[in-house]
This record gives sequence, C-alpha cells and structure tokens, in this order.
Amino acid sequence: MVIINPNPEPFFNNYRLIKPPWAIGNVFVNGKFCKDPKDVTADDFFRPGLNVPGNTSNQLGSVVTAVNVNNLPGLNTLGISLACIDFAPYGLNPPHTHPRGTEVLAVLEGTLYVGFVLSNPGPNMKNKLFTKILHPGDVFVFPIGLIHFQFNVGKTKVVAFAGLNSQNPGVITIANAVFGSDPPISDDVLAKAFQVDKKVVDYLQSQFWWDNN
Repeated sequence: MVIINPNPEPFFNNYRLIKPPWAIGNVFVNGKFCKDPKDVTADDFFRPGLNVPGNTSNQLGSVVTAVNVNNLPGLNTLGISLACIDFAPYGLNPPHTHPRGTEVLAVLEGTLYVGFVLSNPGPNMKNKLFTKILHPGDVFVFPIGLIHFQFNVGKTKVVAFAGLNSQNPGVITIANAVFGSDPPISDDVLAKAFQVDKKVVDYLQSQFWWDNN
C-alpha cells in the first residue's frame, strides 16, 4: 500500500510512522515505511546534536543542518521541519528557494542581513526586495517559493534556527542550479538570459558551486 500525503492534516493516528491496524501488508506513506506499533520507540521521534556547531570551513562560510522526515521519521505527514544554520564571520547562505515550504527564521546569536525577492510583478517592473538586519531574538519570515538569502554582516559567528511548514520543503540554490547543473545549461541560453558574454558564462560554469546543505 502506498499513500501520498505530504502535509495535510494527519490521518491514521498521531504517529505517522506507525502502521495502522487495518492495513494489510507493507504500508508506505510519502515513501516512508510504516513500522509495526510494537517496533516503534522514542528514538523515532528524536534527533540529537543541534547543539554541536556546524562546520563553516567552506567557500560560503555557512552550513545548514536540516531536521526533516529523512532524519527524524516521526515527522512524516506532520507538515513541519527545521534547520540550524551556522555562519562564520561574513558567511552567506546564498540565494535559494524552498519550493514546498514557508520559512520562519530566528537569530540566536550574531547579526544577520536577510532578504527575499517577490515574484515578477509585471511588464517593465522590477522585482521588489525586502531586507532586514536581524539581531538575537529577532524573527523574519520568507514566503514559500520566493528567492531569499541570509548574510552574516558581523565579525562574530551567527547561529539561527529556521522552521518550515513542510516535512520536506526542498531547496534550490539559484547559482548552483543555473551554473552548476548536470549536464550544463547551454551557454547560448545563459549568455542571452544574463545579457553577458559567453566567456563570462563559461567561467561561471567552470567554478565549483558549493552546497552548504
């Protein structure tokens, strides 16, 4: 039995990873195997380690530690997930989108410049940018599907937590997707789209596009 129910109100009971008593054979909900009730333990609803700083020694100076249905089975169909984001000084979580989730971000430590861009408004109109400088205790929301970013503008590290209203919100990092795809997007397409010389496109496509997730 296969059931797809990514985020609506829960069904069966309060434990989406538990096989319902009326089911015959194996049950998979959103591709996740449902356990026999007698095999379920507290560990299925538990994930340790977010107190351990992430390794920000990379080109971006940031790392995202996600907690979603892939590493916390008890989240299946509950419609939520979270992430801890660590930033080195001047570290960046580059422009990206979550196609299946709205994000609300809270800063615990440091100073963070954040923003998102609205969808295309209309002919000959520019996409509106909303930005804010966040300090410890500040909260900012990024609407579902919109391009957004976070940048550490301080000289000390930043720690932030993000909650998302999807068990598996997904992430598309814009630069990686456009210039680091496999196979590469035609340089004719990108040169015309970005109105630059093909040499610029070739240079960008030759770079290593770091994934901080």
